[in-house]
Parts: sequence; structure tokens; C-alpha cells
Amino acid sequence: MIAQSALDQKAQAAIREVGSADIVVGIPSYNNGATIGHVARCAAEGLALHFPDSTALLMNSDGGSSDATRAAFMETSTSERIHMLTIRYQGTPGKGSAFRAIFEAVKTLDARACVVVDSDLRSITPKWIQLLAEPIVNDGADYITPLYARHKYDGTITNSLAYPLTRALYGKRVRQPIGGDFGLCGKLAASYLDKDVWQSAAAQFGIDIFMTTTAVNEGFDVRQANLGVKIHDTKDPASSLGPMFRQVVGVMFALMRRYADEWAGGDGTAATPIVGPAIRIEPEPVAVNLSALIGKFKDGVEDRKPLWKKFVSSETLSEVEALSRLDAASFEFPANLWVRAVYEFAVACNSGKFEPDEVVDSLTPLYFGRTAAFVRETKDMTGAEAEEVIESLAATYEREKPYLLNLWNEKCGESHGLKPPLT
Repeated sequence: MIAQSALDQKAQAAIREVGSADIVVGIPSYNNGATIGHVARCAAEGLALHFPDSTALLMNSDGGSSDATRAAFMETSTSERIHMLTIRYQGTPGKGSAFRAIFEAVKTLDARACVVVDSDLRSITPKWIQLLAEPIVNDGADYITPLYARHKYDGTITNSLAYPLTRALYGKRVRQPIGGDFGLCGKLAASYLDKDVWQSAAAQFGIDIFMTTTAVNEGFDVRQANLGVKIHDTKDPASSLGPMFRQVVGVMFALMRRYADEWAGGDGTAATPIVGPAIRIEPEPVAVNLSALIGKFKDGVEDRKPLWKKFVSSETLSEVEALSRLDAASFEFPANLWVRAVYEFAVACNSGKFEPDEVVDSLTPLYFGRTAAFVRETKDMTGAEAEEVIESLAATYEREKPYLLNLWNEKCGESHGLKPPLT
């Protein structure tokens, strides 16, 4: 059953009053009063500069901010062809619900294109709006993902899981599948609204991987846009992951079941077209507490081992335990061991024998360990050299895919073709 609207009656009436729009630019927010004004100004300028003959809605979809987020958004000056609207969305608190409200506006206004951008961006420029919307408006593309220059320690979930796993499973090289800033056509926005996912983790941080995976697997024209450097509110990967890891990885693993018929028969990968020239800008550094990462890995091995014994292979478990005895100066976490572990956890989540959230949560110590190993390996590397390490990891995911297929057929064989709603 599809959950109720993410828009209350007042918001629905305000959108109907706009009448129609060619482009909707949506900005989700929660207590982003310090940054959303800059994002909104760049979006408005981008619409005015690059789409002067188009009508547009610039929409803030807020989660109940207690600061001046909504007021800061509405201070943006726009032309008469750009409507401004701030609403508080309904439903499960999270980024996905904020997006859902934006998608409902796209559908109501019969907009041709939609752009969504994060509210904490400091590097956004008006050009971003053009790059994310123009391929849809003028060239028939359906879904535009961002292509950023990011610091080697920014986006570690993307680098170690979301990018290489998506690439190995579905055969498309989409470098930033959970990048946060996207363009999509009206048809795709309506398609998302029809999915029975809005009471799942896809209504929260899982929305980006849900959107990308759906677009890749359901025949939409996917492209990437060179946006330059991404500067936003980054965090040390050793700090608390909060719910993000569970929601992103949980949705990613659940979608493996939904699209099993797509990835089980696929082999090899293809490049995804890129829009716009490459922009060479050095990103801001991200500080990492390496000792904290290693400590969380070692503590997690002891804490999670009783659960792991139920679904992790004896070979994988033995190798992980051996790593937990290494000192910081010699710590490593080989790529093939990490990939094999990810595949074992993914299968456990889809086997029907374990609580998926519990399985995903128990992957976090291994994620800390793999991140620590990446930091050690790349500490003296340039960003380009570190990117080669990430590409090598992606190739390992591809080489180890037969291991996943064999394990999936053994543990999930009777259910792998089912396409249930996410939970």
C-alpha cells in the first residue's frame, strides 16, 4: 500500500496555485539556516541564466527545522518566472520523504525536469542547475547523477560500497550513486511515487541509492554531470555513522532482491555518459582519526563475532580475526576479503533467516576496518592515485561476483526472483 501524501492540504493548494512549471528545483532541509540561503540563490540564478524562457518552482522541503532555515530560503530574490515555496513535508522524517514531497510537486505541475540539491552545499554554482537539468530538457535524458572532485576520505561509504557494488551488480559505472544532487525527468519522478517504499529506509538516507538503482534497472537514460568540487559539511569517517550506514546499505541490499533477475544474468560493466567538461579543483581535506577506526574495528570483531558465526563463512571469519590482532603500524584489510564479506552479508540480509538491520549494523566494524586500511594505503597518495585504488576495488567486486552468485543460489535460491516492497 502506498503511504499517504507527503504534502498537507495547505502545501497541495500552494502548488496548485503555481499552475504549471517546466522545471522544479527542490532543496530538502533540516536546520540548515546557515547554508540554505546560498544554495537557493545559486539555484535561482541558475534558472534565470540558463532557462530564462522556462517557468520554474524553487521549493524547500523542510523536516521541521527549529532554526531560521525556511526564512533564509524565502529571502532569495527571483524573477517573476520563478515561484518560491517552502513547505514542511509529512511522513517518515528523512531526506526521502522530503524528496517525495518535491516529486509530488513535479507531478502536480507536470514539470518536464526536476533538480534536487543538498542544503549544506558551499561549492554549488548556478552552472550546477544547467548541468543537472539541460540534458533532460534539451536532450531526452532521464536521470543525471553528479560527478564530483571529492577528497579521497570524503564519501567512504560511496567508495567502499555504493559505487563498486552498484557497478558490479548492474553493469553501469555510476561514480556517485548516492551523491545527493540529481536531475530527473518528470516521468521518473512519477515512477518513484508509485513505488511502495515510502515507509522504509528509502524515505530516509536510503533515497539516493533507491533512486539510482531504480533508474539503472528500469530502462531510464542515465548520465553523469561534471559538477567540479563538492564542498559540504563533511565528517570524519571514524565518527558516529548514526542511521546513515544502516539505511543506505540496507536499501542497497534489499534492492538486490528486487532486481535479482537483472544482476544475476549480467556480466561486465559499461561506462555511463558524462555531461560537461572535467573541472580540476583541489577539494578541501577531510581529517581522519585512524586509531579510532582501527579501535572500532577491533572492538566490533569481539562484539559481533557471535552473530557473524551464524552466516559468515569460517574462512572469512578466520581472516577477519587475524586482522584484529594486527597492530596499527601493520594494519591492513585486503580488498578481496572485504568484497567477499560484503557479499556474505548481502546474502544473509536476503536469506529470510536473519533480521536485515541487525546484519547491516554488524557490518559496520568491517567497514571501519576497510576504511582504516584505505587510509593507510593512500595517506601519501594524490587524489588521482587514491582513485586508482578505488577503481581496483571495483574491479575486485566484479571478479568476485561468481562467489556472490553461487552463495545467492545456495542461500536465497527460492526467493531470489521475488520483488517485495522494501521494509
